[in-house]
Amino acid sequence: MEMFINKQEPTDSKGANMVKKVLIATLYSPEPVILATTRLGPDRLILLIDKEPDKEQAEALKIIQGSLGKVIDVKAIKTEVYDIVEVARKCVEIIDLQPKDDWIFVNITSGRKTKAIGLLFAAYARHDRVRKIAYNPEEDKSSVVYLPKLSFKLTESQKKILEALESGKFDSISDLAKKVELSSAMLYRALDELKDMDLVSTEDGIKLTDAGKIARL
Repeated sequence: MEMFINKQEPTDSKGANMVKKVLIATLYSPEPVILATTRLGPDRLILLIDKEPDKEQAEALKIIQGSLGKVIDVKAIKTEVYDIVEVARKCVEIIDLQPKDDWIFVNITSGRKTKAIGLLFAAYARHDRVRKIAYNPEEDKSSVVYLPKLSFKLTESQKKILEALESGKFDSISDLAKKVELSSAMLYRALDELKDMDLVSTEDGIKLTDAGKIARL
């Protein structure tokens, strides 16, 4: 565990502090978000809330907007609650909308587990844009656990297979082989690797799993 403090300030090519820091965080109770924001000092705070926030989440957002919102840009984005793929898709969209030179940080402490998992997978899908993925342990609120920045490392053949499967389900290897223009031997090998990563299922035809859909983002 280590403190959620960024010791190196982002600078432009001339050394000026021009690059912005962005914190994307799940939200339910305000304390973890306020702690992470205070330690990181972001220029923008993007909060993931439910499409229909309950009273507690709405109050947490109000507290943050009334405090942190006075000194930094705070934006709330509504997402699905239990559809992890859709949460991840929305989070990838948020990441892609940030200026390319900005430093993006993710905090998954507050909020529902499904939303945290969706944001985590989005960080994996855009691992080259995200600098840190953080979680504040309840046992020690002054510390932060930095999670590993994993990524979906796919070969070109694997990418072609996932792209084809995204458009529909294939009932046979030969049909898929024709679509992706791979030999049966290469396709079998690539499918075995994708199955090991739980990105593809072959139990009822050949189709993407939820993880496979996220890896395609």
